[in-house]
Amino acid sequence: MAEEILEIVNEEGEVIGTAPRAVIHGNSSLLHRVVHVIVVNSSGEILLQKRSMDKDVAPGRWDTSVGGHVDAGERIEDAVLREMAEELGITGGDVRFLYTYIHSNPYESELVYTHECLHEGPFDFNREEIEAVRFWPLEEIRERIGSGVFSDNFEEEFERYLNHLSSR
Repeated sequence: MAEEILEIVNEEGEVIGTAPRAVIHGNSSLLHRVVHVIVVNSSGEILLQKRSMDKDVAPGRWDTSVGGHVDAGERIEDAVLREMAEELGITGGDVRFLYTYIHSNPYESELVYTHECLHEGPFDFNREEIEAVRFWPLEEIRERIGSGVFSDNFEEEFERYLNHLSSR
């Protein structure tokens, strides 16, 4: 399998170069685009995925419903639909854009495009990348923040999502 090539972008999302994933991951000065989808059910619970222990970022931690890189030359909207299908088996559905932000840690820097999708399941998730999925009530997530159960990216995403909900 060919190595994934990602676009390096500036803070406005404009492409300024490309590099292999292996170069971008591990160099937090190289900003790259990712999509997140927060899947919610009609009760307002958030679907989280437990990342495989084989993942290079946040192995074994609960994370945003869907998250993935935007491939070189790919539109954000197409990346959202591709990642939902690849990770959870979701095709179609009511998906809407929420917000964008930069997430940075010592390992990587991402320009995140967050979307929301209402879906009740069932989910045919990718068992090579995901150990489990389940809906979490917002209060249970709040209680577990900071305990090491969630990825650092999801904890930041959750705070942004709550702020977005309160501003609706």
